[in-house]
Amino acid sequence: MRITTEQLAQNLKRSLAPLYIVYGDEPLLALEAADRIRARAREEGYSEREVLTAEQHFDWSQLRVSRQSQSLFATRRILEIRITSGKPGTDGSQALQEFAADLPPDTITLVALPEVDWRAQKAAWFGALDAAGTMVEAVQVKRDKLPAWLAIRLKAQDQTADAGTLDFIADKVEGNLLAAYQEVQKLALLFPPGALSFDQIKASVHDVARFDVFDLGGIVIAGDALQLARVLDGLQGEGAAPPLILWSITEEVRAIGRVLAVLAQGRPLQQALRDARIWGPRQQLIERNVGRFTATQIETALVHAARIDRMIKGLARGDVWDELLQLGLHFARKRAKAA
Repeated sequence: MRITTEQLAQNLKRSLAPLYIVYGDEPLLALEAADRIRARAREEGYSEREVLTAEQHFDWSQLRVSRQSQSLFATRRILEIRITSGKPGTDGSQALQEFAADLPPDTITLVALPEVDWRAQKAAWFGALDAAGTMVEAVQVKRDKLPAWLAIRLKAQDQTADAGTLDFIADKVEGNLLAAYQEVQKLALLFPPGALSFDQIKASVHDVARFDVFDLGGIVIAGDALQLARVLDGLQGEGAAPPLILWSITEEVRAIGRVLAVLAQGRPLQQALRDARIWGPRQQLIERNVGRFTATQIETALVHAARIDRMIKGLARGDVWDELLQLGLHFARKRAKAA
């Protein structure tokens, strides 16, 4: 079974599984999920806790010994297996498959992993854990979901804020969920329960937003000009490398170009996406927006990108950051004129 951290609380109310695997790219949510599982296990009498941290040179025979051992002090225990790199290696893969095939009795096992990419998810060890337990994914809270997340957190401490105020907070904490959590907690210390005013929030919430270069492509495809300008400004302030930003945008331009080329041959969209090696959330985003783009737009954007590349290398004059913004805005438009 696969669930998100948002679904975990309800899932734990129904029953307690013998094996949980918590993974994902949002550390705060992963930590909270692990805490919920431990708390629920303790309620059911799993009072002993054993932790195995699988770092470099970890001896995986320890897992086999742990699986076979019985506690001298308690009949029920929590066994945590922390795989810090997310890559158990050959020995670890075999040990995890054996473990998943024969889970120890009177034990709740919690496997903690970082983000696991699609290739690792196809590995035998991950499939074995998936088949034997409950996968809990800590999914990154994107900007469009952040106001709702903040509202839930405020509600938990008996506070509320209107939509505009929540949007203001989201702008200040985007891309930094742990800091967002801390800012929300601070509001509980500063103000009593009830509705928070915009002035109270403005005076109290610090700008702790962090931006990810790899979000740019999706923002451009979605045509969100305001967010594009804000993220580029934030990345410039953080000292991000212009070549990486240019690559992030042009990768999406090329991906759309490949999809349009296949569609021009009369083939269906799903085949075009497969041929372009586009999967997951990125596939859904392109499905919704591919109709906004033209072959002329792709060609114009790539010519512009080549000109920016020359600027970055000092072979042409111009403001690189302004040109990156113009490239994103030009490509995000519904239609573009030929250069």
